[in-house]
Formats: sequence, structure tokens, C-alpha cells
Amino acid sequence: MQNDKGILSGILRWTPYEIIWLLLFFGMAVFITIATKDNFFGFLVFLSGVLCVLMAAKGSILNYPAGTFNCVGYSWIAWHNGLWGEVGLNMLFYLPMNIIGFLMWRGHVDQDIVRMRKMGWRGILLLVLICAVSVTAGGFGLSFIPGQNTPFIDAATNVLSIIATILMVRRYREQWLCYISLNILSVIMWSIRWANNSPEGPLMVLMWSAYLINAFYGMYTWTKGASQNQADAVNAAPAGEGR
Repeated sequence: MQNDKGILSGILRWTPYEIIWLLLFFGMAVFITIATKDNFFGFLVFLSGVLCVLMAAKGSILNYPAGTFNCVGYSWIAWHNGLWGEVGLNMLFYLPMNIIGFLMWRGHVDQDIVRMRKMGWRGILLLVLICAVSVTAGGFGLSFIPGQNTPFIDAATNVLSIIATILMVRRYREQWLCYISLNILSVIMWSIRWANNSPEGPLMVLMWSAYLINAFYGMYTWTKGASQNQADAVNAAPAGEGR
């Protein structure tokens, strides 16, 4: 375990890609906020979400504080758009998992970066099966709630978010497969809300598009990290230092 000063210094070591990505979407968010006359709160939710996912892609533990603000703010916006599944997901699952994830990651950090793992093919196949069954059941249940919009898409975003969060807390790179699927569906969901004159629609579409791009970067970063950790474990095994 390392001290908070070490973690903070690591977060500041950003690559040129990360700086450009952050500035690009920050600028687009400012433009859309002004053009659509959206409130400052929506902008803060967008910014906290962008910071959270970028830090997660880097493997930084500070993704959790940013994610805590984002899940509360996003819940408020989702509530006003009739997306009850999104509200329940963020307040009843994301919020406590941010605290749990922060505590669990603190014991697995080396040189400011969390130690990453990857699943085998059997685990991935089981993951796909669980997602398919859960989305079908969840969408059917949400369809009975009055005022619920896009129940099966909403169910899919809930299921994928829950599973991705669990994988993230457990430090598995396969979280990014879930996040890629989740972000595509979320862009579709908020595009529908935008078409139905939701004032937050444009900014939310931009936010989830930013998440989608970041998810591919996260998959790349965590694949490298997990492979390196696996190789290090193999090299350390003869000395009696297993996983």
C-alpha cells in the first residue's frame, strides 16, 4: 500500500493522448452547455464522469471519488427523464460500490497503478451468458413500470453496469468489454431521449460517446497491464512468490 501523495503524483503523469482526449471533450461540453442553455449542474456531471472513466482506464484509484459525485448527479438527471432503472442502479449499487472499490484497490496498488488481471475463455463465455439472461429478465420487469422509457435498453445498461463494476472492483480487464457494450447502448438510449426533446439529451449523448472512446483505451491499457502482471507472476513463482 502506498500513501495518498504517491497516488496523487501518479495521477498527474498523464500521456499526451489523455490530455488531448480530456481537453477535446471538455471543450465540446462547454460548447453544448452554452448552445443548449443547459444548466451548470449538467456540465459538472459530465466533467466528473469524464474524469472518472479516464482515471479508471489509467488504473488510478482516484476514479472512485470522481465516480461518487457523478453517480449522484447522474441519478438526478435520469430521474427527470423517466429512467428509473438508471436511478436505482446509481444510488443503490454504484454509490456503495465506489466506497467498496476504493477500499479494495488500496491493497493492490504498485507505483500508482492497480495490479490488473484477466479472465480465461470459459469465464468470458459464462459472462456473456449471465448478461443475456439478466438483460432479458430485467427488461421484462421494467416494462411493467408506468412511464418507463426503453425498458430493455435500460435493463441492458443496468446489467452491464453492475457486472462491469464487479469486474472492476476485482481488477479484471474484461470490465471493458462490458463498458464498450454499455456505452453503445447508452448513446442509443440518450439519443432517443434527445429526439424526445430532453434538455439534457445532447450533453448526455456526448458524455456516453466520450465514455465509449475511453472504453477502447481502457481495454488496451488493461490488456497490457494484465499481461505484464501475469508475466511478472510467472517469473516470480520460482522464488516462491505466487499470485
